[in-house]
Amino acid sequence: MPNPVDLPANALAARLGEDRIERGVLLGPYTTFKIGGPADLFYRARTEDELAQAVLAARESEIPHFLLGIGANILVGDGGYRGLVIRNEVREIDFLDDTRVRAGSGLEIYHDLIQATVARGLGGLHHFVGIPSTVGGAIWQNLHFLSPPPERERTVFIEEVVEACDLLTEEGERRTVDREYLRFGYDYSILHDRRDIVLNTTFRLTPQPREELREVIRENLMWRDDKHPDLWLYPCAGSIFQKIEGVGAGRLIDQVGLKGHIHGNAQIFHKHANIIVNLGGARATDVRALIDLAQSTVERELGYSLRTEIGMVGEF
Repeated sequence: MPNPVDLPANALAARLGEDRIERGVLLGPYTTFKIGGPADLFYRARTEDELAQAVLAARESEIPHFLLGIGANILVGDGGYRGLVIRNEVREIDFLDDTRVRAGSGLEIYHDLIQATVARGLGGLHHFVGIPSTVGGAIWQNLHFLSPPPERERTVFIEEVVEACDLLTEEGERRTVDREYLRFGYDYSILHDRRDIVLNTTFRLTPQPREELREVIRENLMWRDDKHPDLWLYPCAGSIFQKIEGVGAGRLIDQVGLKGHIHGNAQIFHKHANIIVNLGGARATDVRALIDLAQSTVERELGYSLRTEIGMVGEF
């Protein structure tokens, strides 16, 4: 029996180029969890035009498709993905004037964009140091972090420095939108409810002394190192469960004695119980087993229902 993606794959090859479409690419190395089976089809979009063309081609051929940045906040199933994975590698940086920068949606916030803006003495993005995300992912989830030390009382959101985004809309049009269009909220943007794709984002930043910016970066990294895993040692996808106001999902999991619990090669992190880490060679089934254990135990013993925050992609 032919593979169900073969016919649309032929149409994609005609649009995108047979030499540009890869088959059977393991997705684990392209995620922060380092977990995940193969994609039937894999395409690397390196420019805004290529990204838009790939998404339009996938929509028109009606093949299942998934847009992949650096693979944070997702767990890919061991069975991989039946369809097309579009890897977003749109990474241009363009300084428009003394305070504004336009960045491709596949550019990493942590290393590339923060480094470039701080080098010019521009503040606003430096708060998000240490958080793995592309520009597109940051817009999708309204990336946020606690305010700079010493107070750490206010949450800083990426929306505060967003001026505009160039999108490929759900209707297939290229369009520039302002911040209001994106309807930002906590862990939310309009992109959750519309199939719009971010091509680039323009940020309006604030001139600040470089040493002040670097001091905030140092403090934020120290704070994160104390509570969050080093991704080089403990690959993970960040917080597993959604925030429960006034309680904290991690605190509940700790209360029922599951912090540090291991299943297979995955562990509920010993420093932060709302994070599950890959100890080396973990499978998606290991992570799902820990998720199920945390949900059932917390509900049985404490009466709270834990809802997952990360996306589940592909076949489990």
